[in-house]
Amino acid sequence: MFFSNLTNILNDINNTLLPQVCFGCNAHLFRGEQLLCTICRNDMPFTEYTFNAENPVDRIFYGRITVKKASSFLFYRENSIVQNLIHHLKYKNQEQIAPFLGDWYGQLLNEDPALRHKIDIVIPVPLHWKKQRKRGYNQVEGFAKKIAGHLSAEYNGTLLTKTANTKTQTKKGRIGRWQSNKALYELSSEAASLKKKNILLVDDVITTGATMEICARTLLQVPNVNLYMASMAVVPLT
Repeated sequence: MFFSNLTNILNDINNTLLPQVCFGCNAHLFRGEQLLCTICRNDMPFTEYTFNAENPVDRIFYGRITVKKASSFLFYRENSIVQNLIHHLKYKNQEQIAPFLGDWYGQLLNEDPALRHKIDIVIPVPLHWKKQRKRGYNQVEGFAKKIAGHLSAEYNGTLLTKTANTKTQTKKGRIGRWQSNKALYELSSEAASLKKKNILLVDDVITTGATMEICARTLLQVPNVNLYMASMAVVPLT
């Protein structure tokens, strides 16, 4: 009891001297709040897509690749809470945002009967080693690990690798991105272990779906795999 009270006192002193703020609105966080204040948590734009019914993320990949099911946790819009979170995750060294979102989404996925007990392995979209060394981490890794834990699935961040350090391509169209990315991903020598497995491929934001498509094509080189896809967020189709 003494140590518990002491920890709370020290945390209160730390928060007074270095107050934690909400990544959504910059308001000071109160005890019990983590990364987001209660108001921003309640305002999160959940897609509410499941792995049972068809949804717009599925339709992004129709006619392009054979995927069992695709979905996403949140909607990504300009000047939004989600944009703030992912910007801080990718460019402000706030690595803790990834497991925070992964834990949240993982609990929901574990309650989805269409996915629960079906995934054997979770694989994140990889970064090139130079970019990962510069950033210090793959922003998808913590998200994917938490999801794997909730689904009682294996996590593996080495089976799929990126072979070239390309510049950001968020402004390119789907065809242009595919043409420049088509040889960027390779399977490791361990990839034979994926045969006949149910794979969940995970990324941060789906825009055109080009990156996920190329990664999926690489994974589908393994015989008899079933591929599912998920992301932190998706840009709403207009």
